[in-house]
Formats: sequence, structure tokens, C-alpha cells
Amino acid sequence: MKRAIFPGSFDPITLGHYDIIKRGVTLFDEVIVAIGVNAEKKYMFSLEQRKKFIEDAFKDEPKVTVVTYKGLTVDFCLKHNVEFILRGLRNPADFEFEKAIAHTNRDLAPIETVFLLTAAKTSYIASSIVRDVIRNDGDYTKLVPKSVRVK
Repeated sequence: MKRAIFPGSFDPITLGHYDIIKRGVTLFDEVIVAIGVNAEKKYMFSLEQRKKFIEDAFKDEPKVTVVTYKGLTVDFCLKHNVEFILRGLRNPADFEFEKAIAHTNRDLAPIETVFLLTAAKTSYIASSIVRDVIRNDGDYTKLVPKSVRVK
């Protein structure tokens, strides 16, 4: 069984993330969306909210599992017998950053990183942009799955 982890903070999940996950389930038997916990980071949405947004977005997709974790992604992979890390690339800067992480991860453990290019229609979307639109009362609904709604 080919399993991949798609790690991130997902604050919140965007249509770009959604697209990568949907395409990932065509490549893997299971895609584990893993929300990393970083005590140093200030989040707009609680861990529980972020997890619920993703679970609701994929409630009809049995190949998607949503979990939270602390520590190194490769340690999670080793502990849970996950062979692949799935990552999305929006632009050349993403590639350079993700390439360095992928090389480090492969030095630490026998884990392969699989990169998917984001769809052109979502390549500009970042969670930080979504948060800024939300803070300024803009129409964020065009940037996130229907499960992400702010009250």
C-alpha cells in the first residue's frame, strides 16, 4: 500500500492544498493530511478548527486521513510506515525551499518526496494571503474549500 503524508499548518486549507490532495489520492492508496503543531507559531485558526475544515472538505473521500503531529515529519513517517511526502509547488522559490527540505529528509530517513505543481488557477493562493483577506473582511470564499467559513 502506497501511503503519503501531506504535511503543513493549513491555517487555513486553501484551494491549492485541496487540489494537491485531490490529485494525490489518484497516485497513492492513502493521503494523510498531517497538521504540524508548532508552539512558536501564531495561528489564526485553532488546531481543532483547521482539522475540522480539512475533514469536512474530504468527508466523502475515504483515501484521505487527517491527523495532527509534533516533531519531524520523517519521524512521523517512520513511526507510521509512510514512504512518501507529498508537497505542492507554486513557484521557483517554493521549489528551492522544498528541495532543501527533501534532501534533508532523505538524509535522515529513506523517505521520498513527491512534488506536484499547483494548478495555474490556484498557484497564487497562499494561506497567508487568505488570512490577510479574512482580517480585512474580503471575500475569502473564492480561495478556500466550502468547509472553510468564518463566523
